Amino acid sequence: MTQPAYASFSEWSSEGRQASYVRARKSSGGVLDLLEVARPAGDMSRPALPDIVLVEDMLGCSRVRADLGGGRFDVTTRKGGLVLAAPNFAADVINDGNHRLRTLAFPLAQWQGVLDEAADGRCSFDTSCIYGRVFDSRPIRSAVRNLWSLCEDEGAPSRLLARAAGCEILAELCRLGGAPFTPVKGGLSPRSERRCLELMHARFSEDISLDELAAEAQLSPFHFARMFKQSVGVPPRVYLTRLRLEKACDLLEQTDLSVTEIALEVGYSSNQVLARVFTKHRHMTPSDYRRAVRDPGRSHAQR
Repeated sequence: MTQPAYASFSEWSSEGRQASYVRARKSSGGVLDLLEVARPAGDMSRPALPDIVLVEDMLGCSRVRADLGGGRFDVTTRKGGLVLAAPNFAADVINDGNHRLRTLAFPLAQWQGVLDEAADGRCSFDTSCIYGRVFDSRPIRSAVRNLWSLCEDEGAPSRLLARAAGCEILAELCRLGGAPFTPVKGGLSPRSERRCLELMHARFSEDISLDELAAEAQLSPFHFARMFKQSVGVPPRVYLTRLRLEKACDLLEQTDLSVTEIALEVGYSSNQVLARVFTKHRHMTPSDYRRAVRDPGRSHAQR
């Protein structure tokens, strides 16, 4: 599966192509990443990152056309306006004017545990109806200001205050979004499961990415993988491997294609890769399998 180029929003903002626009940076208590950026007009898109990112417009009066994980929008922003970018979603952003933003990133790995604790492990970041929607919230703006004023040198008190402010913001986002942290009970919906399986069957020989499958189900890659396993019983990569091996077995049984040709046909780069995967799952090489199914009597006599 395709891996993200950056491990976090903080890493991307430090090393990505827009790093030069950062004007101030804080990591409140080490549990939240805050940035202030001044950016020119133009394309401000970014890759998928495993963080929820809250953005506050500090100037306003700029037209923004974007998709932050909740569908495309085209708005003229206002000072103090807020917008939430979904995790694991490649944000598409075009801004018509210079702008100054304050961003707050919730690292998913740290904050998933907070939500799991609050809802007995049944929370998901996937379905917030507030993603990509410009909204207003005095409690959130106040909490962001408080976070910005925290001193990183205060140690434990700073971390506790940052965690409390982060929980306050997430609670307000939950209220505004209706039900953004939806209980995950039975995996994928029947429609999403069917569409994803159809896509995998049609394109099993390609290096289909987790992002593509997740987009088909309208979920983040992180939660799609978990819900796919709940529905199908195995992770997406394991299911794809099974499809490839089933097709390889059919070709070994029914054609005279070489093992190298079969490897390429089912999506592996060489006969060595196919042999390694085949041996791991079938406990014999592709050539041994072909001999066994085509001449079972001889194969049995040689044992």
